Amino acid sequence: QLVESGGGLVQTGGSLRLSCVASGSILSFNAMGWYRQAPGKQRELVAFIGSGGWTHYAGSVEGRVTISTDSAKNTMYLEMNSLKPEDTAVYYCYGDLGQGATLWGQGTQVTVSS
Repeated sequence: QLVESGGGLVQTGGSLRLSCVASGSILSFNAMGWYRQAPGKQRELVAFIGSGGWTHYAGSVEGRVTISTDSAKNTMYLEMNSLKPEDTAVYYCYGDLGQGATLWGQGTQVTVSS
Protein backbone atom coordinates (compact mmCIF):
# COMPACT_ATOMS: atom_id res chain seq x y z
CA GLN A 1 0.00 0.00 0.00
CA LEU A 2 1.17 3.51 -0.83
CA VAL A 3 -0.22 6.58 0.91
CA GLU A 4 0.48 10.11 -0.27
CA SER A 5 0.35 13.30 1.76
CA GLY A 6 1.56 16.86 1.58
CA GLY A 7 -0.70 18.30 -1.07
CA GLY A 8 -2.52 21.56 -0.59
CA LEU A 9 -3.15 25.06 -1.85
CA VAL A 10 -0.15 27.23 -2.59
CA GLN A 11 0.44 30.47 -4.45
CA THR A 12 2.40 30.73 -7.68
CA GLY A 13 6.09 30.53 -6.91
CA GLY A 14 5.51 28.57 -3.73
CA SER A 15 6.80 25.19 -2.65
CA LEU A 16 5.38 21.89 -1.46
CA ARG A 17 6.85 18.58 -0.43
CA LEU A 18 4.82 15.49 -1.16
CA SER A 19 5.40 12.26 0.72
CA CYS A 20 4.54 8.69 -0.21
CA VAL A 21 4.75 6.17 2.58
CA ALA A 22 4.89 2.47 1.73
CA SER A 23 3.40 -0.14 4.03
CA GLY A 24 6.46 -2.29 3.47
CA SER A 25 10.06 -1.74 2.53
CA ILE A 26 10.58 0.54 -0.47
CA LEU A 27 13.65 -1.53 -1.25
CA SER A 28 11.26 -4.10 -2.69
CA PHE A 29 10.45 -1.72 -5.54
CA ASN A 30 12.49 -1.74 -8.75
CA ALA A 31 11.50 1.87 -9.24
CA MET A 32 9.11 4.44 -7.81
CA GLY A 33 7.68 7.59 -9.23
CA TRP A 34 5.18 10.40 -9.18
CA TYR A 35 2.46 10.96 -11.75
CA ARG A 36 -0.15 13.68 -11.92
CA GLN A 37 -3.52 14.13 -13.52
CA ALA A 38 -5.13 17.48 -14.14
CA PRO A 39 -8.88 17.80 -14.81
CA GLY A 40 -9.70 16.70 -18.33
CA LYS A 41 -6.16 15.52 -19.02
CA GLN A 42 -4.39 12.19 -19.06
CA ARG A 43 -2.22 11.06 -16.20
CA GLU A 44 1.38 12.04 -16.89
CA LEU A 45 4.76 11.17 -15.45
CA VAL A 46 6.34 13.80 -13.22
CA ALA A 47 9.44 12.06 -11.92
CA PHE A 48 10.92 8.60 -11.50
CA ILE A 49 13.62 7.12 -9.30
CA GLY A 50 15.20 3.73 -9.80
CA SER A 51 16.50 1.35 -7.18
CA GLY A 52 20.04 2.44 -8.01
CA GLY A 53 19.14 6.06 -7.41
CA TRP A 54 18.93 7.18 -11.03
CA THR A 55 16.25 9.76 -11.65
CA HIS A 56 14.22 11.04 -14.55
CA TYR A 57 12.08 14.16 -14.72
CA ALA A 58 9.45 15.35 -17.12
CA GLY A 59 10.62 18.35 -19.10
CA SER A 60 7.83 20.48 -17.72
CA VAL A 61 9.14 20.14 -14.15
CA GLU A 62 12.88 19.58 -14.57
CA GLY A 63 14.86 22.02 -12.48
CA ARG A 64 11.89 22.71 -10.22
CA VAL A 65 11.29 19.35 -8.58
CA THR A 66 13.43 16.77 -6.84
CA ILE A 67 12.49 13.15 -6.23
CA SER A 68 14.13 11.25 -3.42
CA THR A 69 13.65 8.29 -1.13
CA ASP A 70 14.41 7.45 2.49
CA SER A 71 14.55 3.70 2.89
CA ALA A 72 14.74 3.98 6.69
CA LYS A 73 11.32 5.65 6.63
CA ASN A 74 9.97 3.66 3.66
CA THR A 75 9.10 6.98 2.11
CA MET A 76 9.47 8.66 -1.25
CA TYR A 77 9.38 12.44 -1.57
CA LEU A 78 8.71 14.99 -4.25
CA GLU A 79 10.06 18.43 -3.46
CA MET A 80 8.39 20.99 -5.69
CA ASN A 81 9.54 24.59 -6.01
CA SER A 82 8.58 27.56 -8.16
CA LEU A 83 5.13 26.11 -8.57
CA LYS A 84 2.94 27.29 -11.43
CA PRO A 85 -0.83 27.16 -11.93
CA GLU A 86 -0.27 24.48 -14.57
CA ASP A 87 1.15 22.22 -11.86
CA THR A 88 -2.35 21.97 -10.40
CA ALA A 89 -3.36 18.31 -10.43
CA VAL A 90 -3.89 15.24 -8.34
CA TYR A 91 -0.48 13.71 -7.68
CA TYR A 92 -0.13 9.95 -7.41
CA CYS A 93 2.79 7.90 -6.23
CA TYR A 94 3.65 4.69 -8.01
CA GLY A 95 5.77 1.66 -7.25
CA ASP A 96 7.05 -0.96 -9.68
CA LEU A 97 7.48 -4.35 -8.02
CA GLY A 98 8.58 -6.03 -11.23
CA GLN A 99 6.95 -8.76 -13.33
CA GLY A 100 4.11 -6.40 -14.12
CA ALA A 101 3.13 -5.80 -10.52
CA THR A 102 2.54 -2.18 -9.57
CA LEU A 103 1.10 -0.21 -6.68
CA TRP A 104 -0.60 3.19 -6.80
CA GLY A 105 -1.50 5.58 -4.05
CA GLN A 106 -4.86 7.24 -3.72
CA GLY A 107 -3.61 10.66 -4.79
CA THR A 108 -3.11 14.03 -3.16
CA GLN A 109 -4.44 17.30 -4.55
CA VAL A 110 -2.04 20.11 -5.38
CA THR A 111 -3.60 23.45 -6.28
CA VAL A 112 -1.50 26.42 -7.33
CA SER A 113 -3.31 29.75 -7.35
CA SER A 114 -2.33 32.51 -9.74
